[in-house]
Amino acid sequence: MSFLEKIGLGQKKKEIAPLIGEKKKKEQEKYSLRRNPYIRILILILFVAISAFSLPRNPVNSGLNYTPGQPWRNADLTAPFTFSIQKTDAELEEEREEIRTSTAPIFRIDQNIPITVQTRLDSIYREIQPVLESYHAWQEATRQSATSADADSANFALEISESEIDFTESSWEVLLESYDQVQENNLAPSQFVGVEIKQQLELLIDQLMSQGVINQNKSTLQTNNIIIRNNRESTEQSVDLARIRDLREANEFVQFRLNRVFSEDQSRLAMEIYNRVIISNLRFSEEDTQERLQVALSDISETKGAVAQGQVIIRRGDLVSAERANILRSLAEARSENASQIEKWVRFAGQLIIIIAVTFVFFMYIYLYRRSITSDNALFLLVFLILGLVSFSAGLINYFDIADPYIIPVAIAPIVLTIIFDSRVGLVSAIMLASLLGLVNGNSFEFVVATFTACSLGVFSVRDIKDRSQFFFTTPGIVFITYLMVVGSFNVATLSGWDMFTSDLMYIAISSVFILFTYPIILLFEKVFGVTTDFTLIELGDTNQPLLKKLMNKAPGTFHHSLQVANLSEAAASAIGANSLLCRVGALYHDIGKMVKPEYFVENQSKGNNEHDKLKPQMSAMVIKAHVSEGVKMAEEEDLPNIIIDFIKTHHGTSVIRYFYEKAKEDDSLKSMLQEDQFRYEGPLPSSKETGILLLADGIEAASRAMKNPTYSKLENLVNRMVDDRVAEGQLSHSPLTFRHLQVIKETFLNILVGVYHSRVEYPEDKEREAEEKEAAEKLQKKAEASENGIEETQEQEKTND
Repeated sequence: MSFLEKIGLGQKKKEIAPLIGEKKKKEQEKYSLRRNPYIRILILILFVAISAFSLPRNPVNSGLNYTPGQPWRNADLTAPFTFSIQKTDAELEEEREEIRTSTAPIFRIDQNIPITVQTRLDSIYREIQPVLESYHAWQEATRQSATSADADSANFALEISESEIDFTESSWEVLLESYDQVQENNLAPSQFVGVEIKQQLELLIDQLMSQGVINQNKSTLQTNNIIIRNNRESTEQSVDLARIRDLREANEFVQFRLNRVFSEDQSRLAMEIYNRVIISNLRFSEEDTQERLQVALSDISETKGAVAQGQVIIRRGDLVSAERANILRSLAEARSENASQIEKWVRFAGQLIIIIAVTFVFFMYIYLYRRSITSDNALFLLVFLILGLVSFSAGLINYFDIADPYIIPVAIAPIVLTIIFDSRVGLVSAIMLASLLGLVNGNSFEFVVATFTACSLGVFSVRDIKDRSQFFFTTPGIVFITYLMVVGSFNVATLSGWDMFTSDLMYIAISSVFILFTYPIILLFEKVFGVTTDFTLIELGDTNQPLLKKLMNKAPGTFHHSLQVANLSEAAASAIGANSLLCRVGALYHDIGKMVKPEYFVENQSKGNNEHDKLKPQMSAMVIKAHVSEGVKMAEEEDLPNIIIDFIKTHHGTSVIRYFYEKAKEDDSLKSMLQEDQFRYEGPLPSSKETGILLLADGIEAASRAMKNPTYSKLENLVNRMVDDRVAEGQLSHSPLTFRHLQVIKETFLNILVGVYHSRVEYPEDKEREAEEKEAAEKLQKKAEASENGIEETQEQEKTND
């Protein structure tokens, strides 16, 4: 019976074998999906298709290179065919503005207005009649001293208060007195001033309606005539503006005529009545006017003459004036419009080849120098998804022609790729995008230079992100200033004018603001693709993280050890050009598994109290090894990134817990069934520079802490021996660390350890305390770090102390 069967693990192994097989099958399927080359080919094809969609829609250009205001540097140019000269935008706008100002507004005659006005006038007289009668009755009763005088007075007051006609007091007096006199003296009704006013107003209103009153102020009209449209008779005529009146002029006309007929008080009364009834009978029609305006605008000719075939357009050395530049533009448009289908396809094929070539160069770079991207379809998709989104945005803007190309936030893609991968990937992607979008934007050399320069400086600004404020303020500012300087320089060099520069500047500012959305985009990509950026590492490196605070409270010795290892790892990684931030964060979390049983690890034990004294060597080894698996379990529960979990798994590699193995060999009853693998960590081995550095830093820090009276030579011997032992054991065989790297790491470790364990002045109380603790320290020295680093380090340390 084997040892595994004795302890009951053999049967369990048989039971879980099918589960392990199923798990391996799923892992193989997942591996196959992540490594399948056909998926990468499909991703490349989709990216090329998106970039092809972004190409400009004008089929063929003229191929003429010139700068307005500069001499023509090519050979004499003659017209290859007869073509029309296009009007400039300024000329077309001038014609449109002239049409807008010269198109007469259209007014419709409302045939119901005279009837409405007469109805209003009659309504007013019906309203005032009860007031007049009640006033006459009151006055008649007063003259006859009748007892009903008071009642008639009250009735009059009630009638006038209920009346909706709010004439002025003087106007009421004119009406009331006139009516009372006519009734008292039995005069004819026509002698009542109210009747006279009504008759006069009806005449004046008829005259106004026949001539026309518009509902617009004449001062707002830009033409000297208007169009009057009679829908009932289906007629339309143009009328001089002087022949009609607006409401203000109509008011003045009526006032003048009334003053000639009536007294001042009577005229004021008549105007009050007039103002309550008058309405314009010529109503402005916005719909008819706009319709006529659009017809006139659509009739504008976009050409102004033609250039015959063979005619000289410009000679070598001639200045490219605005007029000649317009003729060259007309030639380019005519060439594009007259292009055959074959020419269109040939041009598209040429542009497609350029896209494929640029994409292939970028692919070859990441294939040769960033194999980790091309070997993982998820990362490969992430790279081309970021690039494709920018290219697709350019295509939409170009297709719908909704804005200037500078509004496209091209810098987002290189910045995101720099943060996720590194600055070289970001820089090459900046070259790629600048080339592709320069092709999309009419082979614009200015756009290529400005975009590449701004993106490159944006990449450099995020190489080492220390906090979010650096990203939110520094990077957008750098991109904006770079665009400003490059585009401004091109405008100055070509004398393009400030109008175009101001327009570009507005779009550049908007594009720079869009860079602020990079942070949420990165967070989204981290969740979807499972990548870890410096943003996440900065957050995890905060010692106020719940997991680190829990480690500090439960295992303070381990927490202090992790901090020291983090300092060593970070310095060594920085010295050899590895990811120092990743090294530091990985070191902070590498021993979190010790929180499960902290008292079994020497850095957390009190003096003279070692829990391993109560256990057999095999059980001690199992407890020590378990801190790795427990750490992985805790990290997965806390949803730590896989790249951090790798530090936990590999920080001991497959090394042997030498102290307990040697101790077990001393027991004769265990020798027959003793196997070294029982005391070996399960691994795996470190596979990156950062995890390899941590493996070295972890052991060296623990051994140096156990050293008594450390000196430079002792520390140097310790560092050299432990690094060489790890290399000899093959613990770094999967790591890309070179011997040159190892030499730099040794020197970095030594410099830091010498600084940590520097000598100081020894005070009397220190001597007394040292004498008291000497014996206990010697005992702890023999067992220190044996559980993790093996008996060999302890034996060597004892020789050093002797």
